Formats: sequence, structure tokens, C-alpha cells
Amino acid sequence: MNKTEKIICILLGAALAWYIWNENGKAKERARLAAEQSASVAFTNEAAAVEARSQATPAAAAEAEKPQDVKSEEFPAPSVPENLVVLESDEAKLELSTWGAVVKKATLKKFARDAGEISESNPAVELDFASSPLGELRGAKGLAPNAAYEVASTTSNSVVFANGAVKRTVRLEPGYRIVYEEEFGGADSPLKGAESTISLGVMSMGTSKNDLLSVDSLDARNDRGKEEVVHHCEGDSPLKTYLVGGLSGGCSGSSSAAGMPESVRAGVADEQKWIAVKNRFFVSALASSDAAISGFDAEIARDTGVASYRPKSVAVRAKFGDVGPKRTTTFYVGPKKQSILWDLGMKDVMEFGMWRWICYPLVWVLNLFNGWIPNYGVAIILLTILVRVLFWPLTHKSTVGMKKMQELQPKMKALQEKFKDNPQRLQQETWALYKSEKVNPMSSCLPMLIQIPVFIALFNVLRSAVELRYAPFLWICDLSEPEGLFASWFPFGGLNVLPVLMAVTTGLQSAFTPSTGDKSQQRMMMVFMPTMMLVMFYSFPSALSLYWFLSNIFSIVQMWIIRRQTEKARGAGALMPDQIIDPPQTRQMRRHGR
Repeated sequence: MNKTEKIICILLGAALAWYIWNENGKAKERARLAAEQSASVAFTNEAAAVEARSQATPAAAAEAEKPQDVKSEEFPAPSVPENLVVLESDEAKLELSTWGAVVKKATLKKFARDAGEISESNPAVELDFASSPLGELRGAKGLAPNAAYEVASTTSNSVVFANGAVKRTVRLEPGYRIVYEEEFGGADSPLKGAESTISLGVMSMGTSKNDLLSVDSLDARNDRGKEEVVHHCEGDSPLKTYLVGGLSGGCSGSSSAAGMPESVRAGVADEQKWIAVKNRFFVSALASSDAAISGFDAEIARDTGVASYRPKSVAVRAKFGDVGPKRTTTFYVGPKKQSILWDLGMKDVMEFGMWRWICYPLVWVLNLFNGWIPNYGVAIILLTILVRVLFWPLTHKSTVGMKKMQELQPKMKALQEKFKDNPQRLQQETWALYKSEKVNPMSSCLPMLIQIPVFIALFNVLRSAVELRYAPFLWICDLSEPEGLFASWFPFGGLNVLPVLMAVTTGLQSAFTPSTGDKSQQRMMMVFMPTMMLVMFYSFPSALSLYWFLSNIFSIVQMWIIRRQTEKARGAGALMPDQIIDPPQTRQMRRHGR
């Protein structure tokens, strides 16, 4: 590489490093702001907050939307015993209670709690909603949230709860949908003229350092001319400083939690079409309702077992104004699976950001390959091959261009000697030489440039797509996490082999790349680039390192093929990629000892 090419490659690498560092830094900033804001939190309970929101003045409403310390509300248990009703399908199992006609637990039958097959020692994922049951109704006049219901009838996938004021039919439908059909008694409806809420359940932070905990919604306001998906861990949302997620995908918990309340509540007053509370791989959402959703409240509890701030759980309640005699509400409790969320109109819960145009087809292709050969490691290999084949003509042209640049070095040195006292003329003659020889001096960085969008898209997919959760490959137990081999013996979370292999192949790729600079600079790049990549990738999901390692292998093979073709075309005296031919010695150069 010449000086210009090295600068471009370094800038590209630095840009990639800045992107990752900046996005990971957002989580730390949110935690810091949370600690600062908690010092000024007003210690009021939910009843006082509701009273404040009911005031007519905008100032009072704005005050009610500020984060508040949460004081738990307790409701006396009904005098009748609690009965549990179970609804079950091939996908999920629900446990419902006659106290409130609510879902207290959801079991996702196709997802194991830990790595490996579902078994007695490794049960399916359970979402415990006991602290905030899904479907819990609050604000109804004369009706406690845990009011007793009778079971009027049941089928294999539905149950009808009834009491003197409300009839609630709950159905478990395919695609992890839970449908509530409610009848409120006409003119005597307990929701008539009331501000009521219904619970979406509660989601907890996972154990992975790459986990997240966030809330998304579709803002139905039209003041910007269209509906807008809001990720409440970003922007100006009142929930932002208490959540972890966004493009960062994790939280290091670097800010002290000293003096912070155990939980806070923050609200959003704008009309919504859907609301979702999520962790890294699973979602509990209010997907749709035939009654207008006027906003929502979120209660965020912190992890009190650690000294630094780290959210532990988020419970969300959707708010409604005057509800008619009937209401149908559809919930979604299941995996962050692109195909299902797409059908629900909630694909942005995947949070792919500006790279969604690559991420959506990327997930589809990975699932397609996994359908052919059921292993996501093999799917990533096939994806790498597909990307390399698609860009083969471009990378081939780029590599050939680098070789031509190498062959132009004698002429370049001659021009530098001839016009060493006239930089402007040297630049003109140099570009004229490039034009006449049909060479692009920046072509050596093109293969790296075209891979960066795919890499960033894959990074976004891996932090969200449930398909790669606990996906094994060879010695790797989970492609969505670093390998972490021999964690008790090695620092930094264990030994990660793939980032080391990726760094080694990055160095080999640099060695095979035709060089137009001096050998000392080339050796420096052979050390600098692999070291930088090793540091960046070491704690990344192993699937990313696998993709980049394989991509390096294909690049090396491609350069080797081009070398062999050149040798065959030009005979045994063909230029090797690392050769630099000195310009012919002129009489003047020999006289001056050059």
C-alpha cells in the first residue's frame, strides 16, 4: 500500500472502532444521567401521580410525567380461593389466575433456559409475570385489580372469566398471541369516564453482558406527518436514562447506585398504536387494541445486588381513556423473531436502525441456509461464501488494480525524482499516469469498505435475533456470545480462539496484499491491523469473528489465485505481491550516487 491507501485503511478501521465504542458508551451515559436525575426525583406514590395527571394545567401534566420513586401498592386478597387455569399450544403455555383474570406465567416451549436441549434439568424459558400480571386491569370503578372471577367456561386454548361487572375471554392463538375480549356491562361500565390501565407484564434483564432492557412503541401522533417508532432508550424519552439497550446492546454498569431508589416510574402521555417491553431475545407487547391507547407508564427496578446502576426489570402498563362497553386487545409474548414481528407490524422492535435494509434480508438468508442445513454456524459459512461470490468481481478488480499499482512503482519513482522540486507538477503527472494506465490508487481499501456495512448489519442482527441464541457450532456453545473457553483459567472472560485466528489471517492477508510502500511500513501494518482487530473483536459474539475469519480466508485464496494467474500469464519472472522494483538508473543518478 502507498501512504494514501494506508491512511484510508486506518481511517476505515478507526471509524469502525469509533462506531462500536460510541454505541457502547451510550449505555454508560444513560446510567450516569440516571444517577444524577435520581437525586432530584420527587417521592410520590402512584395515586398522587394519577391525581397530578388529571389536572387541567399543562404544567401539572408535565410534572406528573417526571420519573417518580415507586411505592408499592397492596390490595387485600379476595375472600375466595385462587384457582389457576392452564392454556397450552405447541408454542406456549400460560398459567392464568382467577384473581384478576390475568396471566401470571408464560412458558415458551421451544426455547431452553440454558444452552442445550430442553430437559428436566434444563426447562423451557419461563416469563414470570407475578409482580405485574399480564392483563391486570387497574382504574376500573369499584373493581380491584385482583378482583375474584369465576371460570364460566374453558376450551383447550381459551377461558372465559366473569364476575358481576366484567366478562373477560382470554384466547391463546398461534404466533404467541394472547387475545383479551372484554365486556364491561354497557352504561354501568366500571371503565366509563375513568382513566384505566392494563398491564403488559414484566421483563427482566438477562445474565449476558450483551443483554438489554428497553421499551419501544409506535407513536400515533401526526404532528410530524406520520406515525413514528420510538425506542425509549434513546432520544428525549423520559425513560431513556433508566433503560439499557438501543444500538449499544449492553451495559457495563459503571455509575454508582448509591442513594438511588430501588425503582422509579416514568410515563409517556402520547397516543400509541403498540407498546413493547423487551430484553435481548424476548418481548412482551400490546400489539393492538380497538380502543385508543393514550400512553403508558413504565416501572423500572434496579439490581440492588450490585453497587453500580444496572436495571433489573421493566413493567409497563398501557393507559386508556373512556373505554366503550367492549374492548379487544391483542398481546404478543414470545421471541424477537423477525418473521412474526413483521406480521404484527412491529418489525422495528428488532431495532436494526439505519442498517435495516441489510439486516432484514440478512436474517432471511441466515434462516434460509439454516433450513437447508440446520446449523447456524454452517449458515454463517454459506452467508460468507454468498457475500464473497457477490462481490468477487469487485474485489478481483480491486486486487488486480493493487497489483498494477505495484508495477507502476518504477515510473512513480522516476516522476518523484524528476519533479521533486515541483509538487504541483508531480501531482498532475501522477494522476495522468494513473489515468493512462487505468489504475485507481484507492482500490486497495475497496474490499474492506464493501464489507463494513455487512459487518455492522451482522453485528446488529446478532444482538437481537433469537435464532442465534444458544446456537452451537463445533466447540462454540453459543454463537451470540464470545467463546469463553476455560473461563476459570484465562482472564477477560476466557479464551476466545476465533478472534485470534481472525487476527492471524488479517496479518496473512496484509502479507499477500500487493504492496507499493517500503517493507518496513508493510510490516508495521501487518502488526497494527491484526492487533487492532484482535482487541476490537475479542469480546464480540463468536459469530462475528467466524464471519470475519472466513472472509479473510476467502480474500487470501482470491489473492493466491490472482498471483498464480499472473505468474502463468507472464512466466517465471512475474512480479510477486511483495516485490518492489527499483526504477532504472539514469546517468545523472549514477553520477550522484543514487
